[in-house]
Amino acid sequence: MTQQRLPGDRSPAADVARMIRVDHAGEYGAKRIYQGQLAVLGRTDKAETIRHMQAQEQVHLDSFAAMIARRRVRPTALLPLWHIAGFALGAATAALGSRAAMACTVAVEEAIDEHYRAQTARLGEEEAALRDTIETFRAEELEHRDIGLANEAELAPAYRLLSAAIKAGCRIAIAASERV
Repeated sequence: MTQQRLPGDRSPAADVARMIRVDHAGEYGAKRIYQGQLAVLGRTDKAETIRHMQAQEQVHLDSFAAMIARRRVRPTALLPLWHIAGFALGAATAALGSRAAMACTVAVEEAIDEHYRAQTARLGEEEAALRDTIETFRAEELEHRDIGLANEAELAPAYRLLSAAIKAGCRIAIAASERV
């Protein structure tokens, strides 16, 4: 780790385990959001766009799942909750229309960008491979944000309110998944 540790701080290994745990949970939730969106919009002109983003999220999830196993990191106990909540969020926003589904994507990806950026800032050279992986995935998450914006996310009903609520939910999910 690049920062000096203080008494009571987690060990670098514990900090990395927390990162992997929460990133695995987040990618699982993202996969479920897109599954929920496809359940509603799967026969529309947005389906291929959503499938493209879902396929990238699956690669991210598979990568973090492999890290969980290889590094013997305990996954979050909240995965059953994220299974339901992710699908529900995706389906509910898609039910409001494709713009709301894209607004959901934009909000989630902006929260993840902030989260991944903070993680990479904490990773030193001893975790260069993890840092590079997170940076690669962060770039793809920003691509998803841009796709959402290009698909009129900002024209969704109550965009600012919807975006703020989803970002707040993401921050809560991140904090909970790191710990539980």
